Amino acid sequence: MKKLIILVWMIVSTLSVYGQEVVDFLLKAKANTESGNPDNAVRILNDALKTAKSSDIYLERAEANLTLGNYSEAISDYNEANKLTSSSGEYGLSRIYALKKDVSTALYHLEMNLESSFKKSEKVIMLDPAFELLQNSPQWRQFWKKEWYTGSEKAISEIEYYLSAGKIDESKSILSDLEKNYGNSEDILYAEASINLASGKYTETVKVITNLIAVSPGNEKYLRMLAKAQTGLSNPSGASVTYSQLLDSGVADAELLILRADCYRKTGENEKALADIEKYLKYYPENRTALSLAGRVETASGDNLKALQYFSINLKLHPNDPECYTDRANSYLVSKSWDWAINDYSMSLDLKPGNSDAWLNKGIALLNAGKIDDACHDFRRSFSLGNKRASEYISNNCIK
Repeated sequence: MKKLIILVWMIVSTLSVYGQEVVDFLLKAKANTESGNPDNAVRILNDALKTAKSSDIYLERAEANLTLGNYSEAISDYNEANKLTSSSGEYGLSRIYALKKDVSTALYHLEMNLESSFKKSEKVIMLDPAFELLQNSPQWRQFWKKEWYTGSEKAISEIEYYLSAGKIDESKSILSDLEKNYGNSEDILYAEASINLASGKYTETVKVITNLIAVSPGNEKYLRMLAKAQTGLSNPSGASVTYSQLLDSGVADAELLILRADCYRKTGENEKALADIEKYLKYYPENRTALSLAGRVETASGDNLKALQYFSINLKLHPNDPECYTDRANSYLVSKSWDWAINDYSMSLDLKPGNSDAWLNKGIALLNAGKIDDACHDFRRSFSLGNKRASEYISNNCIK
């Protein structure tokens, strides 16, 4: 029995490592395509296919080939993806044939997508620039005379639209009608959770979405919403566990590393946070958010010199971003380098004069540098912008 358990553990571990290798290939390829190097992405995915045959790899290579204008290669990749995971490449094929102005073939593949589990929403299709050339054709108009979406699907699409526009009351009204007519299907419960999340009702969101996850464990959409609700409840520990579930399940989204790193930062798990950030920076070395977070984590862990290095790199890459100046100024403030802090806060405020915290902190640096009149000017400016903390500094230093 013990040997059997060890064997099962070895198989699971091997599959996990195998899966993570595929994810790493996908992340590298995505980063290259997004940074304008799709040819590198194709080479990376060619290597990936020597390791594994996965529909995700073919789909990603198809996107890179499409970016390069290699339509024949992209079509081949989407077809290979279809062989491995039925209908996974149909939407991509529809887009390519639309770009080739082959209306009949584009609509054939679009129909295949709409009849599959990979079904795209009407909003996504209508806003897709690939279909712009088809939208005035008779075939396109005839195609959309058919009801491709159920009444509940249309209503849920309306809810999503209203939520994106911040119209929560309208969303609730549609949900009420949905529940009367269709009961409580998974999709309707998810719509309810979406409204709760948008309304700031995080506890209710967690309750609904947890029940959905119990029915559909590992559902990416549900787990993402759960993590957002946990973050809203100031539960970074719970959110980090949820983000780990997503990453461990093989979701190839580097942004999850940054989201989990920020959770680790909040729970004081700085080494774990830095490990995630460093992994993310392998894919996106010039990302402003990641470099800023790395600096803040280094500051929290007590390595202000390393933090300053991250902030300085960020400023070199993004010299017109006021937050980059504020980050480095805050680090100088911690190290009591008053003049350097004053200079960076000034640069930040030149770019974003409405930042009340920057005015306050610049005032603190000026105060410590012995420039009381200038400090008082900044404290008053901060207070006028609504920063209540500035009142204490004004009372203690500026009222004679």
